[in-house]
Amino acid sequence: MIANRAVYPSLRDKRVIVTGGGSGIGAALVEGFVDQGARVVFVDRSEEPSRELVDRLSADAAVPPVFYQLDLRDLDVLAETMRAAIATLGGVDVLVNNAASDDRHSPHDVTPDYWDDRIAVNLRHLFFAAQAVIPSMQAQSSGAIVNFGSISWHLGLPELTLYQTAKAGIEGMTRALARELGGDGIRVNTIVPGNVDTPRQRQWYTPEGEAGIVAAQCLTGRIQPADVAAMALFLASDDARMCTGHNYWVDAGWR
Repeated sequence: MIANRAVYPSLRDKRVIVTGGGSGIGAALVEGFVDQGARVVFVDRSEEPSRELVDRLSADAAVPPVFYQLDLRDLDVLAETMRAAIATLGGVDVLVNNAASDDRHSPHDVTPDYWDDRIAVNLRHLFFAAQAVIPSMQAQSSGAIVNFGSISWHLGLPELTLYQTAKAGIEGMTRALARELGGDGIRVNTIVPGNVDTPRQRQWYTPEGEAGIVAAQCLTGRIQPADVAAMALFLASDDARMCTGHNYWVDAGWR
């Protein structure tokens, strides 16, 4: 994590749900909120790394995180799991919609079934997770929803047509929900990460490819998951009380 990072007193005891929290950026999100003293429930499809994360964080956490295994494509199970998470936490203050999958594909190979699957993985569940937490947030007249977009569609990267379509839709959904929910004191924002140094991203890039990304950034060095988590912590905190309906970039100036 980031040394000497900001501490947000308003995040202590906040009730937080993170999707895709078992590894990569998601694990940094879970760790970041736990370190702030928040009460965290996270969901992920992969059980082993998620259990390992719970074990690692529980030793020093004021409130250990809670993990639910969930495939977010199953909307019935999603709704049931969100109800269980909200009950476990006694309400919800923050939802971080992080889960996604950037599998490479060619537009020539896309079938209707693959289209539906990729939209379910990368867009649909964000809306229904938000829908699940809105009543609790409305009841307390406050809340923060942080969605995760991607720099990929802004750059028009190859072999990611459906992923980029979904990520573009997330930004539109964020704007729409921010307008719909602002009167209830609920803020909705999108974080747009650049290329983040995670094990998953390393599988797509050679060392030469990574060097090319860094060369295209204004700042040198690889973006770490904790750099992205730092933005999420700010947007979830009361320090960001007047921030809604916008994109917040963590991309080292990649153009």
